[in-house]
Amino acid sequence: MKPRKLSERGLAHALMVFMVLAWGFDYVPAKWAMEEMTPTCLMFFKFAIGAVFVLFLKFVTRNKAILRKKDIPIFIICALFGQIAYYECEYNAMALMPVALITIVLSLTPVVSILIERVLYKRKANKTIYIGMLTLIAGIILVVGADVSIITQGRGLGYLLAFGAVLCWNIYNFITAGLKGYDSLALSVNQTVCSSLILIPAAIHSMPSADAFTPLVIFGLLWVGLIDSGIGYLIVIYGLQKLGPTTNAVYSNFLPVTTAIFGVIFLGEMLTLLQIIGGVIVIAAGFVVIREKGRIDEAASTK
Repeated sequence: MKPRKLSERGLAHALMVFMVLAWGFDYVPAKWAMEEMTPTCLMFFKFAIGAVFVLFLKFVTRNKAILRKKDIPIFIICALFGQIAYYECEYNAMALMPVALITIVLSLTPVVSILIERVLYKRKANKTIYIGMLTLIAGIILVVGADVSIITQGRGLGYLLAFGAVLCWNIYNFITAGLKGYDSLALSVNQTVCSSLILIPAAIHSMPSADAFTPLVIFGLLWVGLIDSGIGYLIVIYGLQKLGPTTNAVYSNFLPVTTAIFGVIFLGEMLTLLQIIGGVIVIAAGFVVIREKGRIDEAASTK
């Protein structure tokens, strides 16, 4: 009996699971690096290292895909929202609150995605998805409501920044999913190079001194550049093409688990029992939404 061949959708799901684990750890080296540099400077290194990596892949694989001039404004918008604005919100939020709480807020991404699909594209969801969305929102409310330190520790701004990241990521997802005629490598090259070029002036202005680049900081920069930006965006774009923006976005629901584990181990962060319960509700509801949305999308693609 021949082994069953992994489908393109199955491969996309497997790669996104890998990225959930990698992104869960991503907050740790990013926080280490931000002890020595600004979020904007960190973003520059993140995308510059990622750009070098994907350009190398493009050269090795002899990928001849090029940027169409008419798409330049679209790539600039993708860079501004999906990379620069998103990480500006996320990294600044990290200075105000535990990373596990940030990822729980980011779990609202698929809810916003489904609402966008309903309003702009008239794509209806079923009762199970709507119940899952309401449950997910309830879990988020439980997490935020349990954070009584929000008043005294400035976390209100942290939550606003995290919600801003949710909006930026959805804008990026839908715009990128609409770009046709590019493979995942070409899209990743164009987006990371564009982001790097935009960030050069701000990075030069805020560049730390040479002694700030300790081995720990260098490790953090290489991790966020190679794993998060280089390999990560290749996987995200592949997932967008094979799974669609909403199904792809739902994987953000599982980040609180890996992030909380790595945050406790490496950053000494803790969550309250109520926040843990809220996080479990968010993750469970996210699983229901991704399973149901994937089933609907797959049924629609076979018609």
